[in-house]
Order: sequence, then C-alpha cells, then structure tokens
Amino acid sequence: MTNPEAQTNEEARQQQADSAPGAPPRPEERLERAVRAAEQALIEFEIALETFRVEVENFSRLHHQRLGPMYTRLDELDALIAEAIAARSGDEEDLRRAREARSLVLPMPQVEELFQGWMDSDGISPEAQSMLTERSVKPPPRVRPSDEARRVFRDLVRKAHPDLAREDAERERREAFLVRVNAAYADGNTEELLELAAEWEAGPPPEPQWPSRSEELYARLEWLAARKELLATMAEELESSAIGAMIKMAQDDPDGLLEEIAEKLLAQVAEREAQLAELLG
Repeated sequence: MTNPEAQTNEEARQQQADSAPGAPPRPEERLERAVRAAEQALIEFEIALETFRVEVENFSRLHHQRLGPMYTRLDELDALIAEAIAARSGDEEDLRRAREARSLVLPMPQVEELFQGWMDSDGISPEAQSMLTERSVKPPPRVRPSDEARRVFRDLVRKAHPDLAREDAERERREAFLVRVNAAYADGNTEELLELAAEWEAGPPPEPQWPSRSEELYARLEWLAARKELLATMAEELESSAIGAMIKMAQDDPDGLLEEIAEKLLAQVAEREAQLAELLG
C-alpha cells in the first residue's frame, strides 16, 4: 500500500523531470507505459464482461417472467396426462410416473426449508446471526462476568480509551480495539480479554515500509494480471451457463430468441392439451 501524499509528490516531480528539455528517459518509463496499457485493456475487458452479464441477467428475468407460466402449464399438463394414463391402466409403473410428474408441480417449500433453518418467518436464526456478527450463539454464562474479566476489562479501557489519543489515526485504532474488548467482556470471555491485554501491551504494528516506484509498478502489473484472470473465469462461467449459451447463439437478436422459445412452448402446450382431451374423452 502506498502513501497517497508521497505518491502525488513523486508523480509531480516525475512530470517536471519528464518535461525538462533533453531529460534522459527514466528507468520506470517502460513499466509505467506497460501499466497504463494493462489498465486500459482491463477496463475494456470489464466493460465487455459487464455488458454481457447484464444481457444474461435481463434474459434470465424476462425468460422467467414471460415463459415461466408456460413451463408451469406444461408441467401441470404432463402431470394430468400421466394421471389419466395411470387411472386407465392401473399399472404400478404408470402410477409411479404419475406421482413423479405431480411432484414437479407441488407448491414451493416454506421459507424455513428454502434456507435450511438459517432464516424463517421471524428473520435470521440465532445461528446465522452468530455467523454474521462473530458473537457466540450461546447466551453468556452469567449476568455479571467474573472478577478477573472485570479487572482486565477495566484496565484495558483505562489504557486504550480513545480520548487518550492525540491523532485521528490513533483514535480510530483505539476505537476499533475497544469494540473487540467490549464484545469479549459481554461474552464473559476472560481468556480473550487476556489475549487482548497482551496484544495492547505489544503496541501498535510497525509503520509500513513504502515500496519504491518500480516495486509499486511491478505490484500493480501483478494485480492487473490477477484481476484479468479472475474476470476471464467469470466470463467463461457466464458463457457456459444455459442462458449465456442461448445468448451466444442469438447475439444479433436475443429478444427474438425469447419470442421463438415462446412460440415453441405454446405449440407444446396446445399439443399436450389435445392429448389430455383425447385421454379424458
């Protein structure tokens, strides 16, 4: 991580040096050009990826909105046809197929089933809340923490109180530290409080060593390469998805593809309805 103020001053000095007549090229110039080129290429790739992602998401939503009722009707007709065939034949295999077809059109499961107990009609479960807040799902063992926990807690607050800080950065560090202290005390966790006391006695982490301009540029290139690789994986997953594959087949007119699928589904619905009418007639 770089110091923003130092970086700005350094860039200003570099620009002045570059504008000086007859100034020799700096060693970092090639790296800077490579970084700028990689940044621009990454931006263009992200634009293309986001464009395709929006199309996939919109197609998926419209597919569900416009064609979902047709798929539901087809499932219902398949169940009715299977049940009519089973009622006629009484065959065990036909009965099994009828039950299987009917199971596809059963009502949606309840909220608790969908979220496997992590959420219900009352909201997030205690277990899920514990995962989100990193607080124990169990209640504290007693109303008042132990004498040792109280002693360590009070000592830490006296030493680490934000009002003792003279600089904003130090105040923020102390505030964040006391959040952890308060959470440990609320849980009555003496062991964690002792660990926090040892951490405070060890003092703040050492000041970071700022990298040189060349090191910063190399790190930037590595980050850009890793980012490009991640985006390429995301693009591959989008293109290989069912919706993505459909859009790739109809790049010129994805909306026309929706209409085409709708026409085919309507034809299948008409065919199933005729088959059901024949079975029931």
